[in-house]
Amino acid sequence: MPSPPPSLVRVPTTQSLQRELSRQTVESRIGDRWWKIAWGRGLVNDVKRRAPFYWSDWTDAWNYRVIPATVYMYFANVLPALAFSLDMFSQTDMSYGVNEVLFASVLGAVVFALFAAQPLCIVGVTGPITVFNYTVFNIVTPRGIKYFEFMCWIGLWSAVMHAAIAVMNACNAVRWVTRFSCDIFGFYVAAIYIQKGVQVLILQFSHSSESAYLSIAISLLVLIIGYTCSILGNSRLFTHHMRVFLRDYGTPLTIIFFTGFQYFGQMRSVDLEALPVSGAFHPTLERGWFIKFWEVPVGDVFLAIPFALLLTVLFYFDHNVSSLICQGTEFPLRKPAGFHWDILLLGITTGISGLFGIPAPNGLIPQAPFHTASLCVTRQVVDEKEDGKEKHTTVVDSVVEQRVSNLAQGLLILVTMTGPLLTVLHLIPQAVLAGLFFVMGFQALEGNGMTKKLLFLFSDKGLVSSSEPLASIRLKAVWCFTGIMVLGFAATFAITQTIAAVGFPVFIFALVPIRTEVMKRWFSEEELLVLDEPTAGAFTLESVGGSYGGRDDKAGLVQAEAVERGESRGSGSSTEGGGARMRGVAGGREGGGS
Repeated sequence: MPSPPPSLVRVPTTQSLQRELSRQTVESRIGDRWWKIAWGRGLVNDVKRRAPFYWSDWTDAWNYRVIPATVYMYFANVLPALAFSLDMFSQTDMSYGVNEVLFASVLGAVVFALFAAQPLCIVGVTGPITVFNYTVFNIVTPRGIKYFEFMCWIGLWSAVMHAAIAVMNACNAVRWVTRFSCDIFGFYVAAIYIQKGVQVLILQFSHSSESAYLSIAISLLVLIIGYTCSILGNSRLFTHHMRVFLRDYGTPLTIIFFTGFQYFGQMRSVDLEALPVSGAFHPTLERGWFIKFWEVPVGDVFLAIPFALLLTVLFYFDHNVSSLICQGTEFPLRKPAGFHWDILLLGITTGISGLFGIPAPNGLIPQAPFHTASLCVTRQVVDEKEDGKEKHTTVVDSVVEQRVSNLAQGLLILVTMTGPLLTVLHLIPQAVLAGLFFVMGFQALEGNGMTKKLLFLFSDKGLVSSSEPLASIRLKAVWCFTGIMVLGFAATFAITQTIAAVGFPVFIFALVPIRTEVMKRWFSEEELLVLDEPTAGAFTLESVGGSYGGRDDKAGLVQAEAVERGESRGSGSSTEGGGARMRGVAGGREGGGS
């Protein structure tokens, strides 16, 4: 296949040096023992691999894909952030609001766009961190502990733990994170979205029955139209440009339309609850931005340590999975990753968030892979002829790997904190945000691997295509594997419904050793190759020692070198194969958020 045009992908002149550094890194890891710690080696290797590409991360931004990707990611990031701000506002007695969540999104975007080794990863406020924050609130406030000061110490302790993880090369364990644990986590996040939407609607009944019933109708209409736009955007209907428009901007336009929908006809007489906002660049409560963390008893300082450990476990999994998925095998990337460096950077932003009294940002699913997908340079090729008609296939030639789109969308979110735009945001009914939660939840369920396995199990096997991989193995194996996934999801979701919800990161993290140590005893290697797969390829996972799931490190290095030379997927990959998963990362590329 032809190589991508030089104007689209700039190959650094230090490429041969990077391949040699990669070879030395991987070969040294092959001979290592897991119990030996080479202090800071992962950080050093990440910097050596990524630093030569830093200048090209800015110059490569002179590409037509960057502007639409920036606009698209702004809406895909800010809309879920508004929904999460409403959830935390009601769950934490107005401790967090719109400005805190937007500030956290700006902090994550600016820091990671400027300094991260993986700038394609979008960072912001996620669903799991909202659960963590209001669970801590429910635990400490009845005991008279100052919430923001306590959260500040959680952030500071967590920053130290993140630094320790980076220095001790503990991110090497990321290589064992497969689609098994990612799909369970994604299914959990989707369920949380839907639950949050229901909770928002239940709150409307405390206002008036008329407001509640109209809110239910509006939220369902937002779900139907927003989800339909996503389906049409990934269908064969209409022209290519129309499909892209529906896919990228269908949900934002739906939000705008239904913000004004309440003023049609007799509906204007119904008073709907709107999104609460505060003054421009001002905290929701009457307090300063800087938290006086020293005004905390010594006992509470140390009490924050176990909470910080749970937060670190959550971020270790959530952020690294976001980084893995946005650099998945379906994307022909040419620049190396750096997990150790980015976990150190995440610790810094976590500590800063504690000092400012804002939610700690981390990698977003599905915004992170959506960002990469929006930067793909594609073309239409004639695949074959059927009945005299040409069949066109979309081929991904390259990805515009740069830092500008991430930085720009973060600065746009900063502008959103100004007075005029906050006034506009205050017009959005809470019912519309409930509908947005539903859209995000259903989109995440649609593209989830666990959902696909469930659909296969309940399908008429006589109508299942013979090319379906799951049909090539024992049906009992599919039932058992899917049953374990359902149990893992149920356990994680159940604990979040209790006061012990702060411990849900432990359940999520426990999925990794269950997959690597337990399930290989219950399933054959051939079955696991069909039922599960690495989250990313060896090229991306080179930073942590290669991928897990049947490929050894040296084979992964060969593939990485081929990609760098433009002789592998980097020379153009079809979206009909691995790219099919790109379209289904979270149920289509249209907005959503974790």
